[in-house]
Amino acid sequence: MKATRPHRARWLALAAVPVLALTACSSGGNDADPTDAGASDDGDTMAEERTLTLAHSYTEDQPQHACGAQVIADEVAAAGVGLTIEIFPASQLGGDADRIASVVSGDIDIDIQGASALGAVYEPISVLDSAFAFDDADHLAAFMASDESAVLVDGFAEETGVYTLGVWSAGARHFTANTPIRTPDDLEGLRMRFPGSPQYLMNADALGATATEVAYEELYLALQNGTVDGQENPVTNILASNLAEVQDYISLSGHQLNTNLVVMSPVWEELDSAQQDALTSAVEMAVTEVTACIDETEQATLDEWRAGDDMEVIDDVDRDAFSEMATTYLEETFTGESLEVFQAIRATAN
Repeated sequence: MKATRPHRARWLALAAVPVLALTACSSGGNDADPTDAGASDDGDTMAEERTLTLAHSYTEDQPQHACGAQVIADEVAAAGVGLTIEIFPASQLGGDADRIASVVSGDIDIDIQGASALGAVYEPISVLDSAFAFDDADHLAAFMASDESAVLVDGFAEETGVYTLGVWSAGARHFTANTPIRTPDDLEGLRMRFPGSPQYLMNADALGATATEVAYEELYLALQNGTVDGQENPVTNILASNLAEVQDYISLSGHQLNTNLVVMSPVWEELDSAQQDALTSAVEMAVTEVTACIDETEQATLDEWRAGDDMEVIDDVDRDAFSEMATTYLEETFTGESLEVFQAIRATAN
């Protein structure tokens, strides 16, 4: 049987991702014995039993694991097609750069990575993490469901041999500081922490910020001792790192979506069609549940901050001013395939 590449049409269902009333992040798949199913295409032979490794850098408490990786494993197990997903969280199989190299070589089967990290092997894919590329999570889903995404998905596969099974938003990134940030002018004079990847540093320039590189693990201390004045992260990261203890304001700039891609090594081609379908459907479910988990957590956290005095929520950020500034900068700075990807993304915006 000739295996096929994941089909973008399967992402059509993700264009309007519902916010689920979740009672638990995991899908709670049953304990079906994979030997009871998994017939091959001709129905005469059983599918090959195999275990796939799934790696990522997140803790088991974060939505990317609890509502993402675990859902994929549970859904695949429930499908009974002869596949088992073994999860290695918290960078157990190496940091981002090491893991994507292992996916390319086939030593890791599936990985969950941020777009900027994947830019190390295919630069245009980091454009997914550019400032104001996407209007919101629905726009990301619409782009991935559209033919416009072919310039990215197919280019990534052709360059690296790595397939894209799905993409989700891990939340919009917002500014925090000890002063409100409503306009680009408010960033003047502030040392803002940005991740050290080329795309994030480009975003800082596009937004008018003075970027200071600090490791995520050292961010709390850097804010506490004044090495940096502020930073930007999704609400879930701000909560997990207790940054409300060392920052007075969160300004809801929503200047970038934190995108995660579920990517797979060339072992995809070794799976039969039933296994490919089960894996693709499992990733679709994970995309929906991660989106819902993050939305639920963000809303609850912001409501708590608004009701208390831990951190003041600034809602009246001039996002249009930031967007116009960033878009102009990026359109003038991106070249080649990266510019093509950015323009394709913007073409699918409302």
